[in-house]
Amino acid sequence: MDILNRKQEPAFRDIEKIKLIQPEVDKLSNGIDLYYIDASDADLVRIEFIFDNPSWLADQPLAISSTNHLLNEGTTHYTAVQLAEKIDFYGAFYQHEAGFDQSTVTLYSLNKHLKSTLPIIKEIITEAVFPEDELSTYKQNSKQKLQVNQQKNDFLARVKFNEILFSSKSGYGYAAQLADYDNLKRESLLNFHKKQYHAGNCTIIIAGKVTQEERQLIAEIFGNSDWLHEVDQELNGVVNQSSSQSKHFVERPDAIQSAIRIGKPLFNKTHPDFHSLQVLNTVLGGYFGSRLMSNIREDKGYTYGIGSRVASLKNSGYFFITTEVGADVCGNAVAEIYKEIDRLKNEPVPTEELDLVRNYLLGTFQGSLENAFSYADKFKGLLPYGLGYDYYDNYFDTVRSISPQRLQELANQYFTNGLFEVVVGKR
Repeated sequence: MDILNRKQEPAFRDIEKIKLIQPEVDKLSNGIDLYYIDASDADLVRIEFIFDNPSWLADQPLAISSTNHLLNEGTTHYTAVQLAEKIDFYGAFYQHEAGFDQSTVTLYSLNKHLKSTLPIIKEIITEAVFPEDELSTYKQNSKQKLQVNQQKNDFLARVKFNEILFSSKSGYGYAAQLADYDNLKRESLLNFHKKQYHAGNCTIIIAGKVTQEERQLIAEIFGNSDWLHEVDQELNGVVNQSSSQSKHFVERPDAIQSAIRIGKPLFNKTHPDFHSLQVLNTVLGGYFGSRLMSNIREDKGYTYGIGSRVASLKNSGYFFITTEVGADVCGNAVAEIYKEIDRLKNEPVPTEELDLVRNYLLGTFQGSLENAFSYADKFKGLLPYGLGYDYYDNYFDTVRSISPQRLQELANQYFTNGLFEVVVGKR
C-alpha cells in the first residue's frame, strides 16, 4: 500500500474540461415546458415553478412581490396553518420568491410523497385567496421591517444606487415606501395573481431522481387546462433612465460607518463582452484575493469586506462596488477605490495575477456543480435570456484565453465614463 507523503504538495493540474448535465424537456398538454434533470440516486427532488413577472405598475409598486409572498397564506380550502402542517407532515419544504423579472414557487420533497405534496402546491399556486387578516398582518410586519432597514446605511445606499441607475419610475429602481403597504388592496393581489400564476405563463424545472413516474405525475396534476386561461399580459420591460447627477451623498450625522456604492448601468448576459468583464471584475473585487480586498481591507484596514460584481437582469445589467468603512476614513476609501480602477486602465494585469484569477474562476465553477440541483441552477441562469449551453463554453474559453491587454482595453472602455457614486453616512 502506498503511503501518502504529506510533506510533498499534490501535483498541479489545469482544469481541461467541465461537463454540464443538460436537461431534457417534455411539453405538457396545456403547453407548459417541463425541463428535467435526472442526476441523483437519492429519493429527493426539487421542483421549481417559474412565472414571468407582469408589467410593473407605478400605482401598484408592491403588487408583484406581495402577491408572491402571500400565496401560502390561505387558499380556497385551507388556511395558512393547515397548508404548513400538511407540507410538514410529509417532511417536505417549499419556498416562494419574487425577483425583478420572475417569481418562483419551489418544492423540495421525497419522491414517494409527491402524490400528496404536489396537489398542495397546485392549490397554493392556483387557489390563493389572500385573506384580509393575513394581508393586514403582512402589511404591519413589512412596515416594521422597512423602518428597521431604513436605519441601516448599507440598505439606504443600495436603494439609492438602484434609483439613480434605473430611476424610481421602473421596477428595477423603485424603493418601497411605508405608504405603499397601506395602499395594498386584496383586489389588486387577486388581479395580479390572475395575470401571473397560470399555465400559459409557467415553466417547470425538476431536478434530482427523476423517472417517468415523477414526470407523469406532474403532467397529471399540472398539465391539464383547469388553470389555462387567456390573459392579456404585458411582461415586464425596463429602459434605463439614469440620474444626470453622478455623485450622491446621504448624510447620517451619527453614523459610525459610511456605506459606499460605486458603479454604472451596463448590459446583461447576452452581450459579447459579458464574460470578459466578469474576469476583469474578479481581478478588481470579485474574490477574496482581489485588488480591492488587498488594498482597502488588508493593507489600509478601512473595512472588513469590500467587493464588486457584474449583475445581469433580463432587460439590463449593471456593475457595482460595495463596502462599509469607518466614517473617518470614508474619503480615503473612495479615493483608493478609484485608484484601483485607474490601475486597471493604466497598467496591464500581471500574468501571474491573471493566472490566479483564471484558476479561481474555473475552480469555483467546477466546485459549484455539487448535485442535480446545481446543474438545474446553471440551466435556470440561461432560460430568461434564451441562451444555449454554448454560453458556458464561451465563458470557459474567455477565462482561459483573455489577455492582460484585452482587460486593459475593457477597463478603459467601461470604467472611464458614467460611474455613479453613492455615500450614506459621513464623508
